[in-house]
Amino acid sequence: KIVDNQIIYTFMCYPDGGVVDDLLVYRYDNDYLYLVVNASNSDKDYAWMLEQKGNFDVKIENISDSVGEIAIQGPMAQKTLQKLTDFDLNKVGFFYLQRDVIVDGVNCMISRTGYTGEDGFEVYADNEGIVKVWNSVLEAGKEFGILPAGLGCRDTLRFEASLPLYGHEISEEINPLEGGFKYFVKLDKAGDFIGKEELNKQWSEGLKRKLAGFELIGRGIAREGMEIQKDGVAIGHVTTGYMSPTLKKTIGNALLASEFTDIGTEIDVIIRNKTVKAKVISKRFLKRK
Repeated sequence: KIVDNQIIYTFMCYPDGGVVDDLLVYRYDNDYLYLVVNASNSDKDYAWMLEQKGNFDVKIENISDSVGEIAIQGPMAQKTLQKLTDFDLNKVGFFYLQRDVIVDGVNCMISRTGYTGEDGFEVYADNEGIVKVWNSVLEAGKEFGILPAGLGCRDTLRFEASLPLYGHEISEEINPLEGGFKYFVKLDKAGDFIGKEELNKQWSEGLKRKLAGFELIGRGIAREGMEIQKDGVAIGHVTTGYMSPTLKKTIGNALLASEFTDIGTEIDVIIRNKTVKAKVISKRFLKRK
């Protein structure tokens, strides 16, 4: 139901409901969709789509190696990027795109999207052009204190904003319903999609496990894969855990047996062979202002 120049977040699923990948679908027009997938999954995703193409009259092209992307995120993102283009960035709404924007002489596609929970833009250009844009953005943002951010910084930001990471909160083994993302898989829509039958079945029968947020009561930091117990019995595992830079406390996400996901439930996290007390809290760790 998206219109031209609009973007939607969604999932590609296997027949068993597991996730091939999560992605952004950019609609250029009725005949042209631009898919932004996780970089580490691009070859797998491309092969999967070719397998599903069948007799559909569609051309699928993988241009990952010829396109680069940078994300400019945070309260000063628009002011920084606006210094490099004559295009009025106020015209780009949240989860909308604009093509053929000239950024410091480079032809770019920009979108008001990101993976941090903050306002910001993602900029796409050819490989040579994106290097120029990167350098120009760092220079333009100096007056605002701009800094490059690595994956560790990005991961804490997306985690605090309750955004899933493939291989952690969603994966081939963790489907969108278990991850708490039913909104993005429309089980009641008229059309069909791969995995719909199995996801419908699981939803109607009741999910056996769900993703939950938790906060450590004891000392320590819960890391991915650590076992979670209740009364000495394993009930799940940690998918992501951090000492939250914003909240100043240790929080995490965990895939738990459904009966233990009510807020306030006390659980135990096994950290380096030691039992550390924790309690289930909302996955919405931060509220966007």
